[in-house]
Amino acid sequence: QVQLVESGGGLVQAGGSLRLSCAAPGGRIGFFGMAWFRQTPGKEREFVAAINWLGGATFYGDSVKGRFTISRDNNRNTVTLQMNNLKAEDTAIYYCAAGARPDPTTRPADFGSWGPGTQVTVSS
Repeated sequence: QVQLVESGGGLVQAGGSLRLSCAAPGGRIGFFGMAWFRQTPGKEREFVAAINWLGGATFYGDSVKGRFTISRDNNRNTVTLQMNNLKAEDTAIYYCAAGARPDPTTRPADFGSWGPGTQVTVSS
């Protein structure tokens, strides 16, 4: 378990960009697979992107491929989600998560640590 905190959410027009960051104050994420999920009211948490512990392998949900990029800096204990060409349907609360093993999955149940989330709103 590691404490996670997201930042960088906000309001942006469709076609714009946002950069989300996930920090682990007081902890280390170096050995964890990391991921971003998102959720809107009444819907299940949706996989967005994941990255393995060394950063050499990345995975994306179909709806964000080609628009979002996940990266990590283990020395700074941060994970970043660069979101470009945002669409109204990207509006959600975005959560950072740390998995229990170095290679992440796309299932929320496989992640034991979660941040409180950051709101992203895309106006059309």
